[in-house]
Amino acid sequence: MQLPQDVAGDVLSRLGIKTLNDMQRATLDAAAAHDNVMLRSPTGSGKTLAFLLPILAGLDPASKASQAMIVAPSRELAQQIESVWKQMGTGYKVTCCYGGHLRETEENNLIEPPALIIGTPGRLADHIRRGNITAAAITTLILDEFDKSLELGFGDEMAEIITALSGLKKRILTSATEGVDIPDFVGMTEPVRLMFDADEQEEGFGLAVQLLHTSDKDKLDSLFNLLCYLGARPTIIFCNHRDAVARTSNALTERGITNVYYHGAMEQQERDAALCKFRNGSSYFLVTTDLAARGLDIPHIRYILHYHLPLTPDAFTHRNGRTARVDTSGTAIVLLGPDEKLPAYIAATSPTTIELPESSPLPDKPQWTTLFIAAGKKDKVNKMDIVGFFTHIAGLKKDDIGLIEVKDFFAFVAIRKIRAAATLTAIKDEKIKGKKVKIEVAR
Repeated sequence: MQLPQDVAGDVLSRLGIKTLNDMQRATLDAAAAHDNVMLRSPTGSGKTLAFLLPILAGLDPASKASQAMIVAPSRELAQQIESVWKQMGTGYKVTCCYGGHLRETEENNLIEPPALIIGTPGRLADHIRRGNITAAAITTLILDEFDKSLELGFGDEMAEIITALSGLKKRILTSATEGVDIPDFVGMTEPVRLMFDADEQEEGFGLAVQLLHTSDKDKLDSLFNLLCYLGARPTIIFCNHRDAVARTSNALTERGITNVYYHGAMEQQERDAALCKFRNGSSYFLVTTDLAARGLDIPHIRYILHYHLPLTPDAFTHRNGRTARVDTSGTAIVLLGPDEKLPAYIAATSPTTIELPESSPLPDKPQWTTLFIAAGKKDKVNKMDIVGFFTHIAGLKKDDIGLIEVKDFFAFVAIRKIRAAATLTAIKDEKIKGKKVKIEVAR
């Protein structure tokens, strides 16, 4: 089924997009004509919209059942897909299901079946086992970042989910890389393959790859000097292990560089806080594992630093995909230790070598700080409530208030750092929507 032109136009207008790119048009046409589609396209090229539009085209407004499911390998990617769907303003209900989120909340949201269900493999399989999802009614399945979702660790859950979807008619698999064989249980019979390359950026945009030779084996001094040289620009620093993430972040903090860190062992609220601080400018530097290599669509990331060498060519691709997204430029910098050899897949990019000056000043401190509010969507608190509270009660001007993110049971708001102390004093005994809630600097 084709999407009516006026509907597509309304969706693009709400997303602030003038027109679909070649990949998105090709995917929409292929999904209309074929039941099985495999899409490989670079990170940041707009794959999310490319598979959401065919879902929208295929939904039956008269149906009271769930009709489509999207499986994503991480909760952040699932949340991001949900966010895009809501921005599209389709009028169809959506529910997002993932670990770290209260299952009871999801169960309540599933009582009246949403047209679209988005989630991670483990949580979706759990809901299907409990009978919370009427799986047989679902006719469209999307596997986003399918090479990750079909890895061995997710294999049992993926088989359980897809086997339960007995009414499937359409399957779309998407990723930036294609590093796995598709198991038979997926049911991809004679799929149409759409392959788009990363060399289709407009002139003047795209990814530059650079190399920094480090004399120190643990690279920490070199990383510090590099960050001082690059300055206060949004930067993601990739490490290979969780303990290295925390250790590196703490070492940078001790040297006076404001940063946040993020990995899979953190509680959901901690992860949300770290990403929010990075998005809203409370921190210019994010230290992370490859968990952040997929699904994070944070605008204006300027640098990707490979503190540890990526373990595979695909990991290199996905890490770099956090920058140079959709007609923007970015730089990936590989830190190479004295005992390390540059992998062939990195050498093939012909990286240029960086020579650091003897010294550079510390990066500027962020001008924003993030406040945590212990109330969210389930407490009927929205962004306008938060803006009104801080302008009327704390006397902040609108340009003193930055990015606001409202979750189910809590929210984050960025305010100018110079106003933080006075703001916390002013709101100490005040209420939001008639209820007193804890508000403090986010940890």
